[in-house]
Amino acid sequence: MKKVIVILFFLLPIVATAQRAKHSFNTPVSEPPRNVIFIVGDGMGTAQVYTSIVAQRTARSAFLRFPFTGFSRTYSYNRYTTDSGAGGSALMTGHKVENRHIAKGPDGTDYNSFLINAKRFFGKAAGFVVTSSVLDATPASTYAHVTDRKLFDSISLQMAQCPFEVMIGGDLNHFLPENRKDGLSPIDTLRARGYDMVYTIMDMTSSRSPRICGLLTPDNPPKAMDRGRMLTLSALKAIETLNRCDNGFVLMIEGSQIDWACHNNDSLYLAAEMADFEDMLNAVLDFAERDGQTLVVVTADHETGGLTLNSGSIEEGTSRPTWSTGGHTGVMVPVFAYGPCANHFSGVMQNTDFYNKLMLLMGSR
Repeated sequence: MKKVIVILFFLLPIVATAQRAKHSFNTPVSEPPRNVIFIVGDGMGTAQVYTSIVAQRTARSAFLRFPFTGFSRTYSYNRYTTDSGAGGSALMTGHKVENRHIAKGPDGTDYNSFLINAKRFFGKAAGFVVTSSVLDATPASTYAHVTDRKLFDSISLQMAQCPFEVMIGGDLNHFLPENRKDGLSPIDTLRARGYDMVYTIMDMTSSRSPRICGLLTPDNPPKAMDRGRMLTLSALKAIETLNRCDNGFVLMIEGSQIDWACHNNDSLYLAAEMADFEDMLNAVLDFAERDGQTLVVVTADHETGGLTLNSGSIEEGTSRPTWSTGGHTGVMVPVFAYGPCANHFSGVMQNTDFYNKLMLLMGSR
């Protein structure tokens, strides 16, 4: 009997390893992606996603098109609850930083985003599209390095030197010398570097330039109900422009105002922003489905509002939300993935894992 127990003691780990190996062997493995579209729903937790799924009623929510899902842990270097500066920096650079910092470590180290490094090491085209100021925390974390996310003059100067082919969002005013303490004109720098400076959605969609900088509104873009299909049209223009690169592209898209709606505890504002986000997701997924070489990853930098759903109606497509705060919370946020190597984005992850996974996948192509 003792011999049997001893043999089992040694055999069980081998059996368990074999089972794990069998599972790994059966996990879908595909060619590394040529393109990566990384999408952030700022402030978007699981409750925000579920309100959108319910609201679709007979239509199929874009979130249900993703075959792989997971969760991301969002705490920052120095806080249980992150802000958008630290949250965006972790997603883009693979490093946790202090709240309010943009891609800069506590020791002053500058961290490059995966968009910058995909250009540098793999020759990919890169860009971003947002429904906020192009200088806001999440887009800034793709190209800037500052100790305070509100240092807009410095951030705009860094954006003017950014190597991306496409940069689209709002906030023309911060680029005009008459509105700046330093009196400089980042627009002149961008124009001299060959960017087509566009200031309306019509001019953006009609541009044929290989380099586009869209500052589509004087300040922050309006709410979803007032800005039309700005997000979807900007995303499609970015894809069209970046896809000309022989080496593929990386694109960051942010549904920025989901966060703002949740800060306001405004359920109607949130519903409109989520519907707008869904419209963009469907357009992106349609491209990825046709293309077959594009990985789409969706997550959030943090949850905002402490949204809970105590009741609602599936038949009527309604949810009855309850808010616990006007700020951010520390809960995990959802992850969705579609396309080549999407299976790498399931399970519970750190927000810093996205950078490492994306760089590894792009580098293995």
